[in-house]
Amino acid sequence: MTENAWTRWPSREALGRAGTPRPRRLLAWIVRLLMLALLLWGAFTQRHVGLWGALAAAAGVLLAGLVAWAFSRTTYQHRLVPSLLFIALLLAIAVAAEAGGFTGPALLLWCGCGVAALERLPLGAAVPVTSVALASYSAFNNDVWLTTAATVAGMALAGYVLRLDAEARGSAQRLLAQERAARAAEAESAALAERARIAREIHDVLAHSLSAQLVHLEAARLLIENGAERERILERVVAARGMARDGLAETRQALSALRGELTPLEDFLTELVSTADAAEVTVTGERRPLPAEASQAVRRVAQEALTNVRKHAQGAKVAVRLDYSEHEVTLNVRDSGGRSGELGGAGGGYGLLGMRERAELLGGSLDAGPDKEGFVVTLKVPV
Repeated sequence: MTENAWTRWPSREALGRAGTPRPRRLLAWIVRLLMLALLLWGAFTQRHVGLWGALAAAAGVLLAGLVAWAFSRTTYQHRLVPSLLFIALLLAIAVAAEAGGFTGPALLLWCGCGVAALERLPLGAAVPVTSVALASYSAFNNDVWLTTAATVAGMALAGYVLRLDAEARGSAQRLLAQERAARAAEAESAALAERARIAREIHDVLAHSLSAQLVHLEAARLLIENGAERERILERVVAARGMARDGLAETRQALSALRGELTPLEDFLTELVSTADAAEVTVTGERRPLPAEASQAVRRVAQEALTNVRKHAQGAKVAVRLDYSEHEVTLNVRDSGGRSGELGGAGGGYGLLGMRERAELLGGSLDAGPDKEGFVVTLKVPV
């Protein structure tokens, strides 16, 4: 619901000094000091009062300054009743000054109250206060009516222009604060996304490697407890060591990827299938560098797919096909089927679910399922 313009306060950003250029703040202080000097000069240059009267008038000037400061604070806090009381006290000081023969200071106070009310109060309260202040100025000013009317109109216009300028400055401050908050949120989101990406990389690298090592070491423990031959135990230990070596190499590759030191995707796939029996790589389409996230997704899916082949289809022929099209890259890993290996039950539960999540995070898709002969994994990633 839109707030009524007549009851809406100027924002605190508008009433405060934040965002005000230093030269402008200096000018505002010069104006305040000049007004104070004019009031004091008017108090001490009246011939009809003696020394004590001039001192009393100076005390009144200082009181007016203190009340004006209090009015500024209460309007900044959006407290209407105290603000009206303080500006009423300022108008009363002006009336007392006029009654004491200090016409110049009184006129200056009336003009200042009119401008300040328009600048700092809700319009519903500012218009009556400004009307009273400028009407008092008009009643006691000795200039010709045309000059008085021009002065009154100028004061009212100056107060409203100052109000509009302060609101514009306040809006700029709010927009700046919102922009800073948005940038901070964006940076935090980017940091969280990066941490999630690192976590995925570490999980992908270590999940199948460590689980496979655990299977071999557990088998070695059972063989030792059952008094098996040394060669059988050594075979299991050597297999676990090989898994550890492969996991270390994969970890180095992941760290290189996180640092942006990626080897060409085609070379990676060729090296990956070189460790598998009866595997081949085919690349079609126009080869081009891929974004780091897309390239890493293809690498991890290919790695996971070949690991599953070793687990569940030992001896199968594997065909890896990488196709570059205009808007996406497609990875197809197809095996001819085979017997389940010793590591068929190993794994950290990631598998196809993890591959599918990785693809969906990039706006792609992953299909995996049995084919006529074996198993097919198809990854599509937009680039």
